Amino acid sequence: MIVATSASASAPLRLVELPSRQLRPDEVRVKVRAIGVNPVDWKMRGLSPLGFAQRLLGPSGPLVIGMDFAGEVVEVGAEVRDLAMGARVVGGTDFSRGQRGAYADEVVVRPDQCAVLPEGVSFDEAACLPVPGVTAWRALTEIGGLRDKKGARVLVLGASGGVGVLAVQLAKMLGAEVTGVCSSRNAALVQGLGAEVIDYTAGDPLAKAKERGSFELVLNAVGTGTYPVAACRALLTRTGAVGLVVVGPRDYPALALHGDVKAVLGRPTREHLEPLVAALARGELKVTIEAKLPLAEAEEAHTRSRAGKVAGKLLLAP
Repeated sequence: MIVATSASASAPLRLVELPSRQLRPDEVRVKVRAIGVNPVDWKMRGLSPLGFAQRLLGPSGPLVIGMDFAGEVVEVGAEVRDLAMGARVVGGTDFSRGQRGAYADEVVVRPDQCAVLPEGVSFDEAACLPVPGVTAWRALTEIGGLRDKKGARVLVLGASGGVGVLAVQLAKMLGAEVTGVCSSRNAALVQGLGAEVIDYTAGDPLAKAKERGSFELVLNAVGTGTYPVAACRALLTRTGAVGLVVVGPRDYPALALHGDVKAVLGRPTREHLEPLVAALARGELKVTIEAKLPLAEAEEAHTRSRAGKVAGKLLLAP
C-alpha cells in the first residue's frame, strides 16, 4: 500500500509503503482511481481543531491524509451484503472510525461511506463530489432550508471554488436565485453555472450584494477573514442564515451567540452522496477540474490549494 504521509505538521508530504490491513467483517477495500483535494486535507496537518481531532481519534502510525476518493471495490468483508466485488464507488474516509486517509492507492471503509457510480460517471468526476458536494447540499437544505423556499435568494462567496461551483448548481436545482462572488478570471465559469456574478476585484462585493436586496442564505466558502460575519449577517432576510464552510477561532463567538450563523462541513455518506451522483449522471450537475496531479505531487497540490485560486477541484492520481 503506497500512501502520502506527513510525519508532523511542518513536514512535507512523502510517499511511503505501508502494509495493507486486514478487513473487518463490515468493511470493503477500494482500489483508488482518483482522489479529491480539499482545504480540510492540509488543515489536518496543522494545529487546527481538525488536526487535533485526527490525531486523537484517528489510527496510530504515520498521518495519512485526505478524505475524497473514487475507485473499485476489490475486497468485501464477510458481513457486507450491499456492495459487490468490482463495484465502482465514490466516498470519503473517516478518521473517527479509525480509518487512514484517501491519499493512497487503496482505502478501507464501511459500505455506508460509499455510493455506487453509474457507468456514465467517471472516477474523476465522482471524486469532486464527496466533501464539497455534501457540504454544499447540507448548507442549502439544512441551514438555508431551500427545499421549502422556492425562489429564495442565495449569495455564494467563493463561487468558483470546490464547494462554490456545486453550491451554485444545487441552489439552482432547488429553485433559488443565485448570486456568486468570484474574480473576473472565473466570472464566465460562474455565470455559465447559472449565477449572477459579482466580481470581487471591482470593488466591495458585499456592498454590491446589498444593493441587490436581502438573501435567505449567505454561504461563505472563503472565510470570515475576508467576509466578516457581521457583514454577512447584514445581508440576510429576517429568516435568513449564514453558512460558514471555513471556521476558525474568531468565529466561535458568533456561532455561540447568533442562531443565524452556522458551521457546515460535509461528512460523506451514502445517503448524502447518492442524490449528487444521480444529478451528475443526469447531467444536471457538472464538475470543474482544474488539474489532476500524480499522488507524488500532493505537496504541490496543497500549495496550490492554500493559495485559494483554484477554480473547481484539484485531483490526485494514485
